[in-house]
Amino acid sequence: MTTLYANVYLLSTPQGRLLLDTGTVNHAPAFARLLRSFDPDAVVVTHSHIDHAGNAFLAARLGYPVLAHPLEHDRLLGHDLSMPYPAGQPGVGRLVSRLHPRPGAERLGALYPGDTVRGWEVVHLPGHTDGQIGLQRDGVLLAADAVLSHPRTGAHLPREGYNWDHAVALQTLKKVADLDLHTVLPGHGRALDMAQVRARAVRDDEPGDRAEDAA
Repeated sequence: MTTLYANVYLLSTPQGRLLLDTGTVNHAPAFARLLRSFDPDAVVVTHSHIDHAGNAFLAARLGYPVLAHPLEHDRLLGHDLSMPYPAGQPGVGRLVSRLHPRPGAERLGALYPGDTVRGWEVVHLPGHTDGQIGLQRDGVLLAADAVLSHPRTGAHLPREGYNWDHAVALQTLKKVADLDLHTVLPGHGRALDMAQVRARAVRDDEPGDRAEDAA
């Protein structure tokens, strides 16, 4: 794992190599070095928010396939500029989104729930965005922003203002808690064990999670 604001995961199996998420565009030089040294078969983008997809354009420019759920494609390509950052300022979010470089459609491919890519199963994790996905294998789930990790207080949801549908996000977290897993690797923060995930899944969702855990 490398942190380029969001976590970027380098996944190697006997079936091949994947790079999961791309970090923010201001980390482009570090991301380019990762790409060249790891040389994945494809780059998987869990969702279209700029902290996870900021360097998808660079992966495409360097010739790597970029894979994401089709519900994320319009935002990844810049056809839909909606973005929940900063909270409560959609006009600013649209401006920031408009300024970001984009991958070309010719390099953008689709992943669907239940697909297997290089030995990893694609899992739909909606709520933070409608098309957010994770990857699951051997009791490990790479969960993107379906759950976040804080070093002192464990598992969290992104705050309501950052979620496409907060109720769906909570349902997804409960679904993750019911999976046969031993480790969840979040989009932000360190690995979580299932006791931490399940403790958050059963908590009352009011008034919301801590501000520093928004993603």
